[in-house]
Amino acid sequence: MRAARFFIDAPLALGAQHELPTHIAHHALRVLRLRHGDPITLFNGGGGEFAARLEITGSQTSADIRSFDAVERESPLSIILIQAWIANDKLDWVVEKSVELGVQSIVLTPAVRSVVRLVDDRLAKRLQRLTELIVAACAQCGRNRIPHIEASASLANALQSGRADGRSGVLLHPNAESPLAGAAAADHRLAVAAGPEGGFDDGEIALALQLGYRAYHLGPRVLRTETAGLAALAALQAVAGDYR
Repeated sequence: MRAARFFIDAPLALGAQHELPTHIAHHALRVLRLRHGDPITLFNGGGGEFAARLEITGSQTSADIRSFDAVERESPLSIILIQAWIANDKLDWVVEKSVELGVQSIVLTPAVRSVVRLVDDRLAKRLQRLTELIVAACAQCGRNRIPHIEASASLANALQSGRADGRSGVLLHPNAESPLAGAAAADHRLAVAAGPEGGFDDGEIALALQLGYRAYHLGPRVLRTETAGLAALAALQAVAGDYR
């Protein structure tokens, strides 16, 4: 059985005994029912992971770090998912599963047909919640680097930032002429844009094309917004990524 994995937002070092934060200790002891001496794995997002033993002394729970493994489980594809704001439960699903599928970063953007509009404190709290989902997904799937998530002020800004470093832009559109399989043929660095419920409107599609995005379809069926981005990630991994 694989050792339980925990994200520690702090420097880690061989031979150190690192006290676990309260919420991690609670999860380890009360949820996972771990005991003194059980093996655990720690990672801090800087790459690689640390094998440790759980140490319980009175009310203190810590990790005795024994070894370091520089293993990486990142995809050979560098994919930014530009996801239009959608209902909370659907977005939770998209964020969690896109991490499992190897996305490098996620940019959330408003769109004409978005049903969710968040600003100020509500936006900050939502991003915090999604960041927690990302960390938990990394702990579960074995990733040792934490994908970045941010909210863009506009679709134009999101699309421009996706291509800022010269990566190829992919617009998911059910009526496109080209199948998605061709998107990874020339570039392993991609920005994939998925629309909200109801899809991008004509003006938004025109904007994306003007900014250098190419439209691709995901087969003959129209996929829901919470399916489209994930299907695209899986397909790209199969064609040119770590499913090969």
